[in-house]
Amino acid sequence: MLNLSWNSLDGRIPKKLFTLSSLSIGMDLSHNRLSGQIPLEIGGLINLGLLSISNNQLSGQIPSTLGQCVHLESLHMEGNLLEGKIPKSFSDMRGIIELDLSRNNLSGEIPERFESFSSLNLLNLSFNNLEGPVPTGGIFQNKSMVYIQGNKKLCGSSPLLKLPLCDAKTSRKNHTAKILKVLGLSALSLLLLSCLAIILLKKKKVERAAQPSFKELKKLSYADIVKATNGFSSSNLVGSGKSGSVYRARFEFEERTVAVKVFKLDQLGAPKSFLAECEALRNTRHRNLVRVITACSTIDSSGHQFKALILEYMPNGSLESWLYPTKLNKHGLKSPLSLGSRITIAMDIASALDYLHNSCVPSVAHCDLKPSNVLLDDVMGARLADFGLAKFLHSFSHSCHQSSTSLLGPRGSIGYIAPEYGFGSKLSTEGDVYSYGIIILEMLTGKRPTDEMFTDGLNLHKFVEKAFPQKITEVLDPCIVPSSEDGDVHDNLKHGNNATNGVKSCIVHLVKLGLSCSTETPKDRPTMQDVYAEVITIKEAFAALHG
Repeated sequence: MLNLSWNSLDGRIPKKLFTLSSLSIGMDLSHNRLSGQIPLEIGGLINLGLLSISNNQLSGQIPSTLGQCVHLESLHMEGNLLEGKIPKSFSDMRGIIELDLSRNNLSGEIPERFESFSSLNLLNLSFNNLEGPVPTGGIFQNKSMVYIQGNKKLCGSSPLLKLPLCDAKTSRKNHTAKILKVLGLSALSLLLLSCLAIILLKKKKVERAAQPSFKELKKLSYADIVKATNGFSSSNLVGSGKSGSVYRARFEFEERTVAVKVFKLDQLGAPKSFLAECEALRNTRHRNLVRVITACSTIDSSGHQFKALILEYMPNGSLESWLYPTKLNKHGLKSPLSLGSRITIAMDIASALDYLHNSCVPSVAHCDLKPSNVLLDDVMGARLADFGLAKFLHSFSHSCHQSSTSLLGPRGSIGYIAPEYGFGSKLSTEGDVYSYGIIILEMLTGKRPTDEMFTDGLNLHKFVEKAFPQKITEVLDPCIVPSSEDGDVHDNLKHGNNATNGVKSCIVHLVKLGLSCSTETPKDRPTMQDVYAEVITIKEAFAALHG
């Protein structure tokens, strides 16, 4: 969250302000003296929930790139000198709840698409130069949610709107347009029926996700969880680790499938793991972290303590299950992850770690980063899970790298633990950076850091480093780039065209990033903020090759 409101800031809004990719809660620049046009780079705030630039002296048109901020829930731009029409791209902001564009010089008609914004509960367009008929559907049916006064050229179809009635010419024009719409939709209805059904299902799913859910689960009982998991059936078991087991569950009073993590309280440190995970997830909120819905701490049927977390269910399992597929799905083995998917997953993990390290107060070190703790949602977006070993870091220095005050023993999993932890070093954000680097190298080579080939001092980092950069294609996972009939992956990348050379360049940059993160000396590793910026650059370069 960045709040610079109620100051005397003047001049133009710096473009670099919109490169703060860690911003997810909000940015407030209201009640200042900012002037000039709103930079097109504002579209870079794709994760932002709240944006207020109201009560300044901003001029020019509202940039169409603002529509790229698809997670916006509250947008306040009132009290400026903005002109022109409301951008069509606003139709992409389907989750918007509050939209205030009042007290500007906006012109043109009120977009009819606002009618379909089901989440919108405040629309303030007052005191502009808007003209034409006011839409009648959706939010416009509730006068207490819409403010349109002070627009002298607006007209209405009903006297109840207390506006001049639209003239016959305008009415005929709109009537004709509506007839054409109806005829067009009727002609296409048979072709679009199946697509419409899919859209409605997705919309229903989004609406369910947007609404507060699991109110009934505030007081979950042990019996509720037993029933939801079919008695902790092995067929419901999703995964198991040292501290607990995760089950797929369906509660009778909730339509969604969820995940239930049951802690193994007989294991050393498990109760502390439960508390640590509760504390970490209670203080964090980010799109790339698995969301905790509720918790349950009670007594089981045998009188023993029982602790569980109810989590979002990730239908595509873990990153580990995709790198090393063993289970059959309905189409056979899981298809290999494409290079594009691996880059996107790398970006999502970096986004989560950047948030934990640089946006949480105090900073949080995950301390157990590995592919089995990276879960994939229904669109293959990566979510970081398992905060049982997470540690809040309290820094008393001015160093960018923060560390905790003590370490009783190495935290994490073999192969992913930063080497300095083995010598008693303090927990730090650099430890997470190391683990991240190992995951990058693992995703690119398809080799676990614990592979039996790594003996006599050889490890995954050194294995890749020896091949970098001239022979890097020789150590890549064969599935990372599809081979052609005329040769294998190595030949295709070595003797490819410009597009193939572009792919190789992205791979080389990602390998270089993985190597720099997993270097042995902590101070030589980049910060997660720099890592996230770099992987975004790689992602954009790869997307340009397919754009």
